[in-house]
Amino acid sequence: MIEAKGQFAQGDILFTPVDEIPAGFDKHSSKDEHIVAHSETGHHHVVNAQTCDLYQSANDPFVAYLHVHESTELRHLRSFDTHQTVLIPPGIWRINRQGEQTPEGWRRVAD
Repeated sequence: MIEAKGQFAQGDILFTPVDEIPAGFDKHSSKDEHIVAHSETGHHHVVNAQTCDLYQSANDPFVAYLHVHESTELRHLRSFDTHQTVLIPPGIWRINRQGEQTPEGWRRVAD
């Protein structure tokens, strides 16, 4: 496991420390885990929902915010060729998700 110090990435998602969550982002509800990046094959990037809050916007699928209340692990749910677990310290983090262009328009990348 590595400890996040400033901006960091795990796979196709980028985390940047920020001072606040802007207007227009709503708190996502989850009992166990927040999925910060989805995968078509189920190897999502997840954090513990008891240690942080995830904020998303219906208008911007490429950006989310994570308010970490106590250090939490960002885990990649894949048993092979996995990204290393990252320990995220308390604070507010902007999450940039990678996009791709399709004939239908832009969408979030899904592994």
